[in-house]
Amino acid sequence: MATLNFDANQVEPTNSLEPIPAGKYVAVITDSEMKPTKAGTGQYLQLTFEIIDGEFKGRLLWVRLNLDNPNETAVQIAQAELSAICRAAGVMIAKDSQELHSLPMVISVRLKRRIDTGDMQNEIRGYSATATAPVADSAPASTAPWKR
Repeated sequence: MATLNFDANQVEPTNSLEPIPAGKYVAVITDSEMKPTKAGTGQYLQLTFEIIDGEFKGRLLWVRLNLDNPNETAVQIAQAELSAICRAAGVMIAKDSQELHSLPMVISVRLKRRIDTGDMQNEIRGYSATATAPVADSAPASTAPWKR
């Protein structure tokens, strides 16, 4: 049991999170973390993307990149996808995944049917630079680039 002291009258309830329509959205990476694979034989980089513009502003999508895996093909696919993300963000050499945070890019989202449940889910299938580059150093470093 947990003590809550929570008043639901003070907080708007969440809506059903149906998949967003397929399309292109401006988004930023807000979180990144290396996690162990389910089999325990490697690690994947999980990136959290947040849509920052339009009707679906605030929605989150995730990508998992198998950067450390016994399957070399999985690693090559993950490295190619990470290269696309880096290029879209304008960061050609990244020492830490946090260097990719808060940099606007365009993500291409599609709908995909889950094998286990048959439900539709979103999948990011591409990355590209935004039409306008963020303005560098025109605001304090603590301000996200898309808010400058």
